[in-house]
Amino acid sequence: MAIKLNVILASFLLVNITFTASAQTLIPESEAEVDTWFQSVIKPISELKGTLEPSILEAENGGVETLDVRQDGSGKFKTISDAVKHVKVGNTKRVIITIGPGEYREKIQLERMQSYITFYGTDPKNRPTITFAGTAAEFGAVDSATLIVESDYFVAANLIISNSAPRPDGKKKGAQAAAIRISGDRAAFYNCKFTGFQNTICDDQGNHFFKDCYVEGTADFIFGEAKSLYLNTELHVIPGDGEAIIAAHARKDLDDEGGYSFVHCKVTGTGGNAILGTAWFQAARVVYSYCAIGDVIRPEGWSDNKQPEYQKTTYFGEYKNTGPGADIKKRVPYFKKLTDIEVKPFISLEFIDAAKWLIPLPKI
Repeated sequence: MAIKLNVILASFLLVNITFTASAQTLIPESEAEVDTWFQSVIKPISELKGTLEPSILEAENGGVETLDVRQDGSGKFKTISDAVKHVKVGNTKRVIITIGPGEYREKIQLERMQSYITFYGTDPKNRPTITFAGTAAEFGAVDSATLIVESDYFVAANLIISNSAPRPDGKKKGAQAAAIRISGDRAAFYNCKFTGFQNTICDDQGNHFFKDCYVEGTADFIFGEAKSLYLNTELHVIPGDGEAIIAAHARKDLDDEGGYSFVHCKVTGTGGNAILGTAWFQAARVVYSYCAIGDVIRPEGWSDNKQPEYQKTTYFGEYKNTGPGADIKKRVPYFKKLTDIEVKPFISLEFIDAAKWLIPLPKI
């Protein structure tokens, strides 16, 4: 009875979200219109004063500090870690850490109170790489990440973030190796590439936004319980495993807000043995809309993680996807072919409450 009541409540809340979504924040169906639309909605800060949180305005207006990291010694710092240490705990102003090309072999952690930090690769065509070979055996799965972001209002642009640990062979315990863990709220990523195998992105907690990114991996390579919107991002399945899993969401209760929404994303790879998502926990929520899905995806599309009871509480949805992997004829019976009304919360910037915090990239 409790599960039935929760399902009814969740459906009621979903309808409410749908009808309060602003038409302006809805992502256009045409991929060619996305960039123009985004620029029209995410305007310069001076034009967003009526919607942004006061703390954002205070952080971005005046007093922005820039720290330059260059391996050749031409910047103030040679390592990203040293630049991060320079940011005071309790920081309330935007700090932009510009990072020159090169490979930075570092394990970096932004502490909970080191907010408003931007990592900015200076050359979009020659992105710096941040890499480390941490594994779950040494650090634990979520702390194996090369970059750990526990603070709020983090921004990253023009970066490659990698975990260079060996590919798990299915025999050695603790071989999972994350490239990044994002546990802070209101983080945005632009033109970033995330590479690894199992557990590439620990999309842990909070509201997050990814645009024009690339993510590759094998098993559960995007996992966690965050509420995240992935826009125009390539999800690449590395072949070779018996089964590959793109998203493993960890929403635990139907009244929790978490979920992954993939919009205008490309699902690529070979092997035909991948699934779009699995139920890491019983109320997992994952939706794909307007995506181009390659033949790497198996016909059934989704998994209950060998927990049949999860079929009543998961939310796996698809809407107007294309490509051979988007054929829904043989999908699992508990997936949802979303209607025009049902999909609206997942194709809107309001899914991540963006009007209060999402701002344009700074001009360096």
